[in-house]
Amino acid sequence: MSKGLIKRSENYSQWYNELVVKADLAENSAVRGCMVIKPYGYAIWEKMQAQLDKMFKDTGHMNAYFPLFIPKSFFNKEASHVDGFAKECAVVTHYRLRTTENNEIEVDPNAKLEEELIVRPTSETIIWNTYKNWIQSYRDLPILVNQWANVVRWEMRTRLFLRTAEFLWQEGHTAHATKEEAIEETKQMINVYAEFAENWMAMPVKIGTKTDSERFAGAVDTYTIEALMQDGKALQSGTSHFLGQNFAKAFDVKFLTKENKEEYVWASSWGVSTRLMGALIMSHSDDLGLVLPPKLAPFQVVFVPIFKNDDQLNAISERIDPIIKALKSRGITVQFDKRDSQRPGFKFAEYELKGYPVRVAVGPRDLESGQYEVARRDTLEKSFVAESEIVEYIENLLGEMQTAIFNKAKIRREETTSKVDTYDEFKKILEEKPGFILAHWDGTAETEERIKNETKATIRCIPIDSEKEEGKCMVTGKPSKRRVIFAKAY
Repeated sequence: MSKGLIKRSENYSQWYNELVVKADLAENSAVRGCMVIKPYGYAIWEKMQAQLDKMFKDTGHMNAYFPLFIPKSFFNKEASHVDGFAKECAVVTHYRLRTTENNEIEVDPNAKLEEELIVRPTSETIIWNTYKNWIQSYRDLPILVNQWANVVRWEMRTRLFLRTAEFLWQEGHTAHATKEEAIEETKQMINVYAEFAENWMAMPVKIGTKTDSERFAGAVDTYTIEALMQDGKALQSGTSHFLGQNFAKAFDVKFLTKENKEEYVWASSWGVSTRLMGALIMSHSDDLGLVLPPKLAPFQVVFVPIFKNDDQLNAISERIDPIIKALKSRGITVQFDKRDSQRPGFKFAEYELKGYPVRVAVGPRDLESGQYEVARRDTLEKSFVAESEIVEYIENLLGEMQTAIFNKAKIRREETTSKVDTYDEFKKILEEKPGFILAHWDGTAETEERIKNETKATIRCIPIDSEKEEGKCMVTGKPSKRRVIFAKAY
């Protein structure tokens, strides 16, 4: 194995970067700001994708695909939308290269596009231009569509999974006959994201709405799930937007109601991305490597045979094969590491680094005793389990670990959530005990901007589960009806 990771307490940012690379999740590519997602990292993303896709389809959505390129003129139709993405857009201006006299490749100046194309940063414009052809009557509604795709948002300061120029995501785009239906859809999908985050990623989240300055460009309201990482910084982990009739008006998408009146369509959009990989890593992992919730681990169990020759390996395989088949029949993913090129100690360290939830070591003595050593990744505890009980034991252990990993993250969030009433206290907590801070805010963009400039903390959300509580803004002393969640963020 390569040299171990730097400790989180020494340099959390470096620890994260090292872990992503050393655990074979991803690496930087030859294209500045872009990443290569390696097979092990992509296997985790595939499990996320498969579960989310099922949840989308269970709520009535279907998948479609829309073009990567968007005519520049489309962005001019929704002013706030173009303002929100203008600085991040990659633009295609020519369609052909040519060879010079010196055998160098250059853009052919004679092959300039009639209209420049934006490389998809998000798809609202191209999709609503398409919906204009799909929608004439209330009978055509609702449209419940999701797209799995890549997007490009030109970033200068990048970090693997968290912020890259190109990333993978899904984007749902729905069209409705009424405002109420569109709002209901927006809320439904943020709840789907929260359910996935907590029940699959084992990552507790807060659901809330964004302030006007933080909401999605072109949205009326943005709902968010906010997670707290181990270093006390927040990570926006999924958003769902009520778009009102903004895009329908921009692209003239109307429908005839049951009363035979012409109305603009109501809309929502929602998405999560490979940023969830970063959230997963930073929520649970430790100084030894990844800690993966069993539901998202590519392999939930690994058997490591300890042998000196082929006869011993064959004897171990004969006993282990029925156990592996029994585990697989219960939907548990298993790997049997028969490599003779690495010692068991190397393999143990490798599987700790990669976050395999359960490791079972089996040697000749274990065959004689009929007991196997079972190690769990989250707590590093080891138990000796009888061969006759091991399948049941592992199945129960995986469920126990999923719950334990979530509870540990939830307790940590509770311990790093503070309630403050004064600005001085707010700034002190930010430095000494970073995490979620519940504080009163006067509701103005000016105060929000001042806090951001002076402390680098932002309003993560106005939590939907917060009770009304009369108070005074910690900065201006003006009246406030409820506390909002502040934090420094990725």
